[in-house]
Amino acid sequence: MKRTSMRARVLGGAVAVAALGAGTFGAVAASAETPGAAGAPAVARAEVGGKGVVSSSHLSVDAATRAALAAMDAADKGGYKVSVAVVDRNGNTIVALRGDGAGPQSPESAERKAFTAVSWNAPTSELAKRLAQTPNLKDIPGTLFLGGGAPVQAKGAPVAAIGVAGAPSGDLDEQFAQAGVAALGK
Repeated sequence: MKRTSMRARVLGGAVAVAALGAGTFGAVAASAETPGAAGAPAVARAEVGGKGVVSSSHLSVDAATRAALAAMDAADKGGYKVSVAVVDRNGNTIVALRGDGAGPQSPESAERKAFTAVSWNAPTSELAKRLAQTPNLKDIPGTLFLGGGAPVQAKGAPVAAIGVAGAPSGDLDEQFAQAGVAALGK
């Protein structure tokens, strides 16, 4: 009986595995493309009426960028090195900018201030005052109750928020965040 070399056995095994994989992939692809094929899940389609659908307004990436740049520009004019974050209604970051020379803690602080402002639809400086009555507010994950967060509203409802961090005080951070909000009205 003739013995095959190790190289030939490995190569033969690799070819067999590749062929098996290609056959399996082809079968899966064919069944995925064939509606109602045996073993393929059926897809249910339905139109949902107005009662089951909720719509909300969101800030575009372009608008969020314009607001972030306006906040950064206001801080630069004052000579401050800051980070700016703009979050959507759900607290997800749309735009984040870290200014040249901004401290390493400032990007996260800016995002947390923006998240806090949009969550309560209020400037974070006002929310910081509420800690005296409800100190457990600070324990809510992702929040930061320091001045520097400003909500963005459309028809009285929050659609986004801007957070700024890195200036020597929360009042300055919030002033720069408000400059970002103001830029959206232009």
